[in-house]
Amino acid sequence: MTRKERATRVCEILNNEYGTNIKCYLEYDPAKPWQLLFATILSAQCTDERVNLVTRDLFKKYPELSDFAAADALEFEKDIFSIGFYRNKAKNIIACANVLLEDFHGELPSDIDELTSLPGVGRKTANVIRGNIFNIDSIVVDTHVKRVSNLLGLTKLDDPVKIEYDLMKVVPKEQWTLYNHQIIAHGRKVCIARRPKCSECVLREVCVNKNA
Repeated sequence: MTRKERATRVCEILNNEYGTNIKCYLEYDPAKPWQLLFATILSAQCTDERVNLVTRDLFKKYPELSDFAAADALEFEKDIFSIGFYRNKAKNIIACANVLLEDFHGELPSDIDELTSLPGVGRKTANVIRGNIFNIDSIVVDTHVKRVSNLLGLTKLDDPVKIEYDLMKVVPKEQWTLYNHQIIAHGRKVCIARRPKCSECVLREVCVNKNA
């Protein structure tokens, strides 16, 4: 079985197991898509559950993009103190809000280069926005996608950007955004780091690293 054939079969199994409705685990107001951008910046090396706990209060305290842009840095750091790397994240989010207002008239850009020009926004964050806000087929390489994709033999690479391009070659394009969500669900439920439930895994038939 080639990598492309394996990827196609993986997607078929995931569609059957988890469905084809895209579910974003980070909470945000669809009328304010910049909220997802900031939540995604906060989610780096932090759980979605923790981020959602913080943003429920954060988005009430700072209801508009202009409120984020005008936020006091020290106070904002206290607002997100329970999230890792809070100083850098506070600085980037405030700066990002200002750039969005000044350079993009308060609107999120959909272009990958424009998104990654924003403070604190790398390809992973940009692809979350492109896939969930603009419905642009995008591969998001988080820890689950990186780990599970390697176990499945869909890539042998370690660098997230290289993995993104590697997966784009084999995963059907119409599945790119969906693949992210399904693999995250599978990584949390079954293919758990350090204690995978291989005997219960629906992907066992195509996994090249399954346990005996």
